[in-house]
Amino acid sequence: MNELLVAAGGGTLVGILAIVALLRRRGSSDRAASKRAHEQAQEREPPVELGETYEFGITDFTDHHSGERVAVGKVEGFVLFTEDVPSSVTEGDVIRAKVLSFNTGKTSADASYEGR
Repeated sequence: MNELLVAAGGGTLVGILAIVALLRRRGSSDRAASKRAHEQAQEREPPVELGETYEFGITDFTDHHSGERVAVGKVEGFVLFTEDVPSSVTEGDVIRAKVLSFNTGKTSADASYEGR
C-alpha cells in the first residue's frame, strides 16, 4: 500500500514539474518574441510622424520615465507613451494623441493626449 502511495505521489510530482517546465518555456517564448519585435522595430521607419495626431486603443498604463501615469498604446505595432491622459480614461479606451518625440533608435515615441 505504501508503495502505491509513493508511486502516486511521484506521479503527482512529475506532473507538477511538467507544468512548471511548460510555464517557464512559455515565459521564455514571450521574452524571445518581445526581443524579436524590438529588433524588427529598430529596422523599420516609424509609422507615425512628429506633430501628427493618431487614434489608438490603450493597452496598458505605466509610469514610463516621468514617474507619472502614462497610457501605452500602439499604432501599426509602434508603441506610443501618452502623457496627460485624464484619470477617467481606462485600458481599452480609444484616444487621440499627438506625437511629440521619438526615443533613441525610434522604436517608440512620446505623445500628448488630445482627446477621445
